[in-house]
Amino acid sequence: MDNTVMNDMGNDLGNVPADTWRGEAQSAGTPRRRRSRRPAHAARKQSNDSFSARDAILFCGVPVLVVLLVRLLLIGCYTIPSRSMESTIEPGDRVLTTKLTPKIFGLKRGDIVVFHDPANWLAGETGRAANDDYLIKRLIGLPGDTVECKGAGRPITVNDVAIDESAYIKDGVQPSSFPFKVTVSAGHVFVMGDNRSNSADSRFHQDDGDGGLVPMGKVVGVAVARYWPLNRLSTLSGHHEVFKDVPEGSAS
Repeated sequence: MDNTVMNDMGNDLGNVPADTWRGEAQSAGTPRRRRSRRPAHAARKQSNDSFSARDAILFCGVPVLVVLLVRLLLIGCYTIPSRSMESTIEPGDRVLTTKLTPKIFGLKRGDIVVFHDPANWLAGETGRAANDDYLIKRLIGLPGDTVECKGAGRPITVNDVAIDESAYIKDGVQPSSFPFKVTVSAGHVFVMGDNRSNSADSRFHQDDGDGGLVPMGKVVGVAVARYWPLNRLSTLSGHHEVFKDVPEGSAS
């Protein structure tokens, strides 16, 4: 069979396959779009290489926001100006506190608590900023506990159980140089400094509105570590084992 093909003008195109000349005719009549030799992903890659303002905000802003949230909601930082917690905490030490206690977790005997001045305890003290009303002490009694000492040379008792405070009380210092007996009311705690000879704590304020007790609502956190100076970097212990034999208070 003759494969000779005639074009529209009657010219002999010879033995050229029909699909070939049809393709050429189509090419001549309709411009064909040229395909880019650049890989399809190249344009996207070029866009990703540019560092936009949004990227800068995400790169710098998100970490700052995370730090601020942690600082505001989870961690407190405080500088200690007094000697009331020696030798556990020295003047000039900086401590970290967890704000999860007492907001989420309950307070325990032995916790080192930071709290707002409950009843003008700081009156007359110098060297503090006007808005700095924080104190730091060790929690000795919970609501319902009876905290007592019969005087110099005698131990502190909690609910009639003597406690051995040698793990944290300053060397050479008496648990208390004078006798006292306090029953902790609901919603309050009884606190004492580790340096009992230089701590105006719950023992000294029994004539104020709360009888020397600290309302739990005033407690802002529990100290967990010293972070400055670096040569004193360490965790801070609540020494909860000291109170392991103390029974629950009568009105807790």
